[in-house]
Amino acid sequence: MTRILIADDHGIVRHGTRSLLEKEADFEVVGEAEDGRAAVEMTAALNPSIVVMDIAMPHLNGLDAAAQIVRRHQDIGVIILSMHEEEDYLVRALSAGVRGYLLKETAQVDLVRAVRSVAQKKAFFSPAIAQMLVEDFTRQMQKKGVADSYELLTEREREILQLLAEGKSNKEAATVLDVSPYTVETHRNNLMQKLNLHNTAEIVLYAVRKKIIS
Repeated sequence: MTRILIADDHGIVRHGTRSLLEKEADFEVVGEAEDGRAAVEMTAALNPSIVVMDIAMPHLNGLDAAAQIVRRHQDIGVIILSMHEEEDYLVRALSAGVRGYLLKETAQVDLVRAVRSVAQKKAFFSPAIAQMLVEDFTRQMQKKGVADSYELLTEREREILQLLAEGKSNKEAATVLDVSPYTVETHRNNLMQKLNLHNTAEIVLYAVRKKIIS
């Protein structure tokens, strides 16, 4: 059973989200929070598998609340459900450690798939978000007149790039590939240098832009 906490300051949104999720036999909505601080406290008390979180909430905004939840409960997946499709919000969300980012306008179609993906420790983004990132990346490459450095990656570096983008830690990636965490860290550093990436959020953004993950 996938246990879900919903955090949004609008009751009608919480009700609609609950109704959508509870149509799935293996989903259970264990609570609703009206603000970010309540979401952090209820996460600790209810131990959900997934937290579906709005950004703009009183007392503590969704991005800061998400960061606290991820820091304290690394096994809990956070999905941002927002009206904002600007890249700045997505970067901040990824830096906070969220695994999913959905637009409210497409939640009716995307939310169930997002919960299932994040519950499996995979990332998930609204198709509109992913397409925006791909188009922006293409424009940047054309403007700079440079080739994509992805072709410089070795087969192993590409494997590790995808695993890290899906949200796996160095240790988890090492288990999947049957290598040591030190080996993963070495390849991680190499691929980040080749692609001019500086943190996990940028790894995820790059992977979405390249359609390595959806």
